[in-house]
Amino acid sequence: MTMPFSVFLAVLLGALLHASWNALIKSSSDKALDTALIHSLGFFFALPLLLYTGLPVAAAWPYLLASTLIHIGYYAALSGAYQHGDLGFSYPIMRGCAPLLVALGSHAFLGESLSTAAWLGVAVICVGVVALGLLPAGAKGASGKALGFALCNAAIIAVYTVVDGLGVRAAGDAVAYVAALFLFDGIPYLLLVLWRRDAAGRRLAWRYMAGRWRIAWLGTLASLGSYGIALWAMTQAPVAVVAALRETSVLFAALIGTLFLREAFGPRRALGVGMVLAGVMVLRGG
Repeated sequence: MTMPFSVFLAVLLGALLHASWNALIKSSSDKALDTALIHSLGFFFALPLLLYTGLPVAAAWPYLLASTLIHIGYYAALSGAYQHGDLGFSYPIMRGCAPLLVALGSHAFLGESLSTAAWLGVAVICVGVVALGLLPAGAKGASGKALGFALCNAAIIAVYTVVDGLGVRAAGDAVAYVAALFLFDGIPYLLLVLWRRDAAGRRLAWRYMAGRWRIAWLGTLASLGSYGIALWAMTQAPVAVVAALRETSVLFAALIGTLFLREAFGPRRALGVGMVLAGVMVLRGG
């Protein structure tokens, strides 16, 4: 199974959308609450989609339930990484370590075999993505806590990518699968975030969300569109190749972080950008 050029372009669009909603969370004053708000709003977009598509087939539901639980851990680690580190540091670490794990997992669980060129492209993209997040020890925007959360999330990303790759193929309908996933996966994390706050904190949280929902729904649409494109692409091309190409989102994240969040862009990140672009060309050529 190779990747058609139309799928290639669609995954790049999904990468831009993914970087956009991550930047929205990083720029917020309450990262856990904004993460919860963006994904809980997915319920209101997912429900009409499911009324149109119908529920996924029964074979997809074990994967949906497993993915919902895994995503709660993902959101918790995501907000923790952005609480303690820059977008330009945390995001590449999270995203860069996952594709190699996905490649190994897709070989074991999906029976996918990549060409030598595809393995090389995946590896080069991973190294380039991680290089984008490398900062000198003790630099502003980098911390041990941020690194810990980011590495933990890399493993979580790899697990849910393989689970959802299996699930969307079992469903046979990427729209129905992603709609069902967004119907359920945001609300539990919102409830968890609110439960961890006292009564006064919950009142403040509701007031905060009342003032943020107008911008948060843009993040919801970006998140839904990004993952919907990725899951559809996994029915058209190898999961590991889609996962690696999707991590070109770090290029967009680096640009957003530099232009809008005033984060540094030094020689290490320039090298990382070059390596990611080289890996993309190898993937496309392979």
